[in-house]
Amino acid sequence: MTRLRVRLRGLYNGHSREALRFQAAWLVFDALLIAFFMVSPFLEKGATFLIVDYIIAAILLVDLAARAWCHGHVLKWLMRPLVWADLAVLASLIVPVYAANLGFLRILRAFSLVHGQALWRFTPRRWAPYEETIKAVANLLVFVFMMTALVHTSFAAQVPQIQSYMDSLYFTVTSLSTTGYGDITLPGAWGRMISIIAMLGGVTLFFRMIQVAMRPPKVRFPCPACGLQRHEIDAVHCKACGTLLNIPDDND
Repeated sequence: MTRLRVRLRGLYNGHSREALRFQAAWLVFDALLIAFFMVSPFLEKGATFLIVDYIIAAILLVDLAARAWCHGHVLKWLMRPLVWADLAVLASLIVPVYAANLGFLRILRAFSLVHGQALWRFTPRRWAPYEETIKAVANLLVFVFMMTALVHTSFAAQVPQIQSYMDSLYFTVTSLSTTGYGDITLPGAWGRMISIIAMLGGVTLFFRMIQVAMRPPKVRFPCPACGLQRHEIDAVHCKACGTLLNIPDDND
């Protein structure tokens, strides 16, 4: 059992050829999964759809169980935000009776993908300085699609103006941008709460994206002396402790 745990840990976190192939296969699966989640609001929710949901749920459940077991400290593993995001996605898949109310959680899989380590192992090195910007853009997009799905599942049957998923996306974007044309409004206390969350959360993430995009690009390279993770692209010495750095680039 210890051998199997070590092997799983190597597959999920290692850099061997076998581990990289395993991680690449999961990245492809994640990309297909996110694409399915994005088009699922437009699909008919019949028996075939539920079967696909259960198959995906079974795969994610095995994946989560394997990652928890090979980590060794389950409680510590459960404290990770990415784990909670994956558990939320799993909950939306295994409770089909309430799928309409939990469907907005599925886009969190994109959050797990962008903020996980595996994606950046396969990303070209020239993109490394823009990692934080890409993550900030992804956070905003995930929030927009989560709020859109939440609005659509909660109010499509109550608000005559919301007749399609595009109408829900339109309301979310106008709320996020604080434009507020007033042609679509959500009734009741819950509707006002969602509108407030869309405005505050969207504006916060939008300005965060602008802030990150305006910063000078940096690369992730741990200083061998003090451990500082991020440095300017052309840094020769660590700005925290002055240690000589040897940051690799595409010309090395």
